[in-house]
Amino acid sequence: LSSSLILRDGSPMESLEKQLLCPICLEMFSKPVVILPCQHNLCRKCANDIFQAANPYWQSRGSSIISGGRFRCPTCRHEVLLDRHGVYGLQRNLLVENIIDIYKQEFSSRPLKKGEHPMCKEHEDERINIYCVTCEVPTCSMCKVFGAHKDCEVAPLQSIFQGQKSELNNCISMLVAGNDRIQTIISQLEDSCRSTEENSEAAKQELCARFDAFAALLEEKKTELLGRITREQEDKTGFVQGLIHKYKEQLEKSSRLVETAIQAMEETGGAAFLMNAKQLIKTIVEASKGGRLEKIEQGYENMDAFTVSLEHLADAVRALDFEPDEEDEFYEEVEEDTGDTEPERVVAGRAIPLCTSISSITVEPPQTGDDGGLMKSHSLPSPSAAPQ
Repeated sequence: LSSSLILRDGSPMESLEKQLLCPICLEMFSKPVVILPCQHNLCRKCANDIFQAANPYWQSRGSSIISGGRFRCPTCRHEVLLDRHGVYGLQRNLLVENIIDIYKQEFSSRPLKKGEHPMCKEHEDERINIYCVTCEVPTCSMCKVFGAHKDCEVAPLQSIFQGQKSELNNCISMLVAGNDRIQTIISQLEDSCRSTEENSEAAKQELCARFDAFAALLEEKKTELLGRITREQEDKTGFVQGLIHKYKEQLEKSSRLVETAIQAMEETGGAAFLMNAKQLIKTIVEASKGGRLEKIEQGYENMDAFTVSLEHLADAVRALDFEPDEEDEFYEEVEEDTGDTEPERVVAGRAIPLCTSISSITVEPPQTGDDGGLMKSHSLPSPSAAPQ
């Protein structure tokens, strides 16, 4: 489309003018116009202002020290990285500069409309062309001569306009620099958040590993103690089974002697009876004398000696906590020294090693008396004294 079609009515003209406004100075781009990597445009002077504000220690052109810098696009906040040439290394947007030239040429050829310049409310035919320094408002010449500002100090509108625009430009630069600092803080906080999550995950994994190792140690100790109980069970039951076998053999022999004696009692002949009776009586007497076997003491089957006290270990597990850092210990010492009556600062408790108490678990093996019976003992020796 040609420029005449663009400028046919006021609406396209206003739309074009908005597209040609610099986001920093809020005025139409002044040449040279530079294009950023994000495809947004800035006046080179405005770009240099925000670049200098964001990089106060950057070495200017012609300096012997070569350094680059960065700043953020005021439109999209995209970070722009510059080399040692600064904003002078950015490419000029010749297309935008040509459009500005066409726009200014067409705009200057049009007659000025009344509504295009602010008019005084008190004097409708007078343009606002001066600035009241006393009241800090723009006004017209008639207001200065005859109106409300006749006793006020005034100044040319253009001088105040340039001064306030420069002040606003500085404010924008400071705001942009402040936004960059805030963005830096946000990035640091995000990095801190990620580091906290990673460190927390590592701490959880380490804690799980320690508790798994502790559980494995408990399982190993349980297996060892169960094995000792099983061995004692096998020894006792083996001994009792041996006694049962001996008693059964004696019972069988005694039953055979009873049968032989009953048969002898049925003998009617005196001579025949007397020939075997004496030897049979002798055999029965000897069998009754020599048939006394071992017996077990009362309570032989009791396994109370194989008991384990885990209360001290349970107390140690309940007392497990994280180790306090140096800062927490410092706060506790300060509170103790100053006698502060306020509630004490809660800190992580002392960490208790997970394997310190397992070695104190002892099992008392069964002890036998002088007569071979089982003796009960309630004392628990040290692990080194326990039989292997």
